[in-house]
Amino acid sequence: MGILVKIAWRNIWRHKGKSLIVGTILFLGALLMTVGAGVITGMNKGLQESIVRSFSGDVVLVSKKQQGDNVFLSMMGSSVEPLPEYEHVKKVLEESDVVSSFLPIGKNVAMVLNDAGGSMDGAFLIGADIKQYGEFFPDNLELVQGSFLKPGEEGVLLATGAQKMLTTSMGIFFMPESTEVDTSIMPEEAQKMGRNLTIRRNMIFMGLSDDNTSTDIRLPVRGLVKYKSLNTILGTFVIMDIESYRHCMGYVAAAHQLVEIPNESKELLDFDESNLDALFAEEDLLVEHDREVDEVVFKDRPVDEAEAVDLDAGTYNLVLVKLRDGVKQEEGVKALGAALDNAGTGVRPVIWHKSIGPVGGMAVLIKSSLFVFVMLLFVVAIVIIVNTLSMSALERTPEIGMMRAIGAQKEFIGKMFFAETVVLAAFFGSIGIAAGWIFVTVLSAMNLTTNNDMVQLLYGGDTFQPFLTAGDFALAFAQLALVAVIAVIYPIIVARNITPLDAISRQ
Repeated sequence: MGILVKIAWRNIWRHKGKSLIVGTILFLGALLMTVGAGVITGMNKGLQESIVRSFSGDVVLVSKKQQGDNVFLSMMGSSVEPLPEYEHVKKVLEESDVVSSFLPIGKNVAMVLNDAGGSMDGAFLIGADIKQYGEFFPDNLELVQGSFLKPGEEGVLLATGAQKMLTTSMGIFFMPESTEVDTSIMPEEAQKMGRNLTIRRNMIFMGLSDDNTSTDIRLPVRGLVKYKSLNTILGTFVIMDIESYRHCMGYVAAAHQLVEIPNESKELLDFDESNLDALFAEEDLLVEHDREVDEVVFKDRPVDEAEAVDLDAGTYNLVLVKLRDGVKQEEGVKALGAALDNAGTGVRPVIWHKSIGPVGGMAVLIKSSLFVFVMLLFVVAIVIIVNTLSMSALERTPEIGMMRAIGAQKEFIGKMFFAETVVLAAFFGSIGIAAGWIFVTVLSAMNLTTNNDMVQLLYGGDTFQPFLTAGDFALAFAQLALVAVIAVIYPIIVARNITPLDAISRQ
């Protein structure tokens, strides 16, 4: 083997021009593959951290009746099934060893109505206990205008993406109450409408549910917000307090559990329906009361009273779960699935990237596209390398023929050409991979940040931090090996077919 490597090095240096052509192609291919892998791996990690930290958690619990895993960004706007017996699910999560924290929410689709009779549009709704939401996602939202919702307060936090979408489709500019029109934060679409633009500080929602139990509700817009990371994707949601969400969707609200039925009503409910005539008996028709009737005053529920309501007594659609440090997401999903099944909750876990549909697989798609691009580049490289090595073999006919004449076997000639190709691939490919690693390391150290929504999609968040894993290096070397093996097959055949007679005829 040692003699083959020495001969390979000698032949490479004797044919520097052709060796340099082949080596340059291998270098560029390895460089592009390494840098691309680092960028995509960094984007995938950034996308995961941004969405897990700011929006979905590591795992999303859905009802077993739910069809499909994409519960957040379904383009068809299909409804999300309510969870059965959340209190049962809550107990399982509290006892789990893999769960760090969890947040129950409502998520569905509603129509935003136009009280002037104009066009309407749909919107993704998220209903949550605002206090719990802030604790679960402590730093995911940036206030643009207005104020955040307070615990127990009814209202809406409108994301900038949803505001822009509704302005374009409905011709209505929704903005927070008690705020002035600020053209500096107004979308370009709204500014172009001029006097045709309608301004509203409240929104009317009509929930969309499969059983048609939803109702229309009007809620004030408390604040305009944007997600600090990936606002282009996540900023299409409307966040509201969980009780308003339940009223909108026609679900059981927690406040309903506190309603007490008066004794008179209980007696009426317990009345013997087979003797309805007794209901209007003369002795019961008129009843004397010696107490005064209190005046009934309708007013908003005080915040303190709202906080006293056990919000978990109402209906939820999803539970967002963050796993403990050190617990891999796949392992966490399996552990939660087993625990939930054993408890008979009727709930199943979904890993985060499946819950948000195509966005979760975006990094995989881009990485696959890059892989295909580099492989196409390597196919071209293989053609060039094959031609170059074949020409080299023909030019070295006298040399190879003389080697055959003094006893060199075809196997030795083939091994010699294979060794030359392997040395070229190992040398120039390793330099390309090393250069790619240096480039990726420098990019990561620059700590590039952006507030541009579209650039954040490429960054996988607000900070660009590419990096390489052991798998990326292994893939790069595997591709180099594949190229070397495929490219050398035909030149080996050409070299093996050279005979001593060919050497004499060329002389």
